[in-house]
Amino acid sequence: MGRLAERLRGLRDRGEKALIPFVTAGDPNLEVTEAIVLAIAEAGADAIELGVPFSDPMAEGPTIQRASERALASGTSLRRVLELVSRLRPRLDTPLVLMGYANNLLSMGEVGFAEAASSVGVDGVIAVDLPPEEGPEYFAALRKAEVDPILLAAPTTSRDRLAMLAKETRGFLYLVSLTGVTGARQSVSNTLEEEVAAVREISDVPICVGFGVSTPEQAARVTAFADGVVVGSALVDRIARAPSAEAAVDAAARFVGELRAALR
Repeated sequence: MGRLAERLRGLRDRGEKALIPFVTAGDPNLEVTEAIVLAIAEAGADAIELGVPFSDPMAEGPTIQRASERALASGTSLRRVLELVSRLRPRLDTPLVLMGYANNLLSMGEVGFAEAASSVGVDGVIAVDLPPEEGPEYFAALRKAEVDPILLAAPTTSRDRLAMLAKETRGFLYLVSLTGVTGARQSVSNTLEEEVAAVREISDVPICVGFGVSTPEQAARVTAFADGVVVGSALVDRIARAPSAEAAVDAAARFVGELRAALR
């Protein structure tokens, strides 16, 4: 069992919920991202998603699209994100997950990427636009390298496909809370609890909900029935609005601390 699965299973055994913040690596630059990751780990993140910036992030709303643009403009690349993880890993044991798009992640080749990710201490990878049947070599390479390939399910996913995704995912199943792109929302779906229950009927895999969760209150509501929550756009927005690098780190840590308190 990898570090990510062990962390989530341990939280479940203790009756606790996982808080997984998302930040775009390199926004506004990798040095600030490094400081933010250390700060939000200290503030209570159970795992951290690092978005690998991409020029055409089709699943992202305006907030993360703009963050990707800023990160690319600062010179961030997949290799530089892996270098960031290599610097972070000796200083924290928090699981680190890369989230990106197939064109970017596969630019190093399936085996090359999997081995590089494993060697620097990446715990899991989410390829937003790569379903398991379209990338068997990629998913096999990750598993062989002991990096968790994390799969996504949506409100429109059929029961048969849910069963397949729950079987094939590692670490956790990422349940998208809505149809559409990422972005902070005023409320979460009223059917979300039913969707989580549908997965529970067929698997005991940890379920973490993301896309649209933007407040401590929403996070608490979601984790009343899910194993964890991913919060991205609301955090990325706070980083973007901060007037300085130091203020961005402080704002990120403060918001993660508020989310952590809501889940206790």
